[in-house]
Amino acid sequence: MKFIAAIPKLVVSLLLIAAIVNLLIGVFLRYVMIPVTDWLDLDPIPFTWVEEVGEMMLAYLTLIGAAIGVRERAHFTLHVLHLTPRGLLFVERIHFVLVAALGLLVAWFGVRLCILNSTLTTPGLEINLAVLYGSAVIGGVLLAIYAASMVIAPPPRFPTAH
Repeated sequence: MKFIAAIPKLVVSLLLIAAIVNLLIGVFLRYVMIPVTDWLDLDPIPFTWVEEVGEMMLAYLTLIGAAIGVRERAHFTLHVLHLTPRGLLFVERIHFVLVAALGLLVAWFGVRLCILNSTLTTPGLEINLAVLYGSAVIGGVLLAIYAASMVIAPPPRFPTAH
């Protein structure tokens, strides 16, 4: 069960590494290979795909990372009201119910975007655009699951050190 719970973090970690590598490839192709191909009078190496790949990775990183932030309590909170512990728990549960509803809404519209754009492809790599909008579905579903888990069984507010 812990392995399943760790999958989103593993995916985000791999996406982050892949995004960095993608960015480095783009920089290398633009600032090294273009002058080399110009100097050797060769056809330039196309690198427009770097932007498309980066855009897709960024979409998945953002939406999955936001869901992880909900579960890890990594998003900032603003404590304006001084409530009793019971009142604070009530407000937090309402908050996470609203976040779960937002996640479901994002997933719903993500599915609609996937269906709407399922016949379109990206200009460079010709990847189906549903792959890009699938990030909203995955991120929204994860957001709803993690927010619901915070309502049902929230982790301790201040974890104890082992």
